[in-house]
Amino acid sequence: MKKKLVVLTGAGISAESGLATFRGSDGLWEGHRVEDVASPEGWARNPELVLDFYNQRRSAARQAQPNAGHRALVELEQAYEVIIVTQNVDDLHERAGSSHVIHLHGKLMESRSTRHEELVYHLTSDFLHLGDTCEKGHQLRPNIVWFGEQVTLMERAIEEAATADIFLVVGTSLQVYPAAGLVHYTRPTCPVYIIDPQQPPVSPRPNLHFVQEPASTGVPRIAQELLASA
Repeated sequence: MKKKLVVLTGAGISAESGLATFRGSDGLWEGHRVEDVASPEGWARNPELVLDFYNQRRSAARQAQPNAGHRALVELEQAYEVIIVTQNVDDLHERAGSSHVIHLHGKLMESRSTRHEELVYHLTSDFLHLGDTCEKGHQLRPNIVWFGEQVTLMERAIEEAATADIFLVVGTSLQVYPAAGLVHYTRPTCPVYIIDPQQPPVSPRPNLHFVQEPASTGVPRIAQELLASA
């Protein structure tokens, strides 16, 4: 039986494929206040702005390609049961070939009904417009978890972290909650690898390994070590 390897990924791994990180050092996301494009209040004020913003993000994501970090996580499936829990809304993990991906913050390539949350649709185009409706006639919105909305897949992610044999953190500052708290649900004996050029704040624990490299070099290196020891 394969050991379970759970991976928490953040904006850093997508940034190496050319996608803008969620929030820049100036607090803006692609020139917009985050509250204006990633909150229910922003949607209520100006849905057209929000739709146009995500149309641009969708176009950029379709042009981006998975990098060596994404591909190394796929290679780990040779020897491990790999569960990826991502804070990213792009589909780079899936396009690289990962089999099990949990998107905590939603999926950029999907829309959902503003009235019936269970009505979710895959987008075949980059564009979602005012007037595009679900089968029951209600406006569609990006299937993204905005600030102030419930992270519905968090319980499933906690279950995966709690049963992990190995836990990797890739390209995240561990500043965005509740996702940042997942590492605390791992078993005390579970090895934790944190792969990021910076060293995110983590409470000291046994079997904690810092790899201060970008995902495109750090993940392949650790993946080779883990495959050799599997």
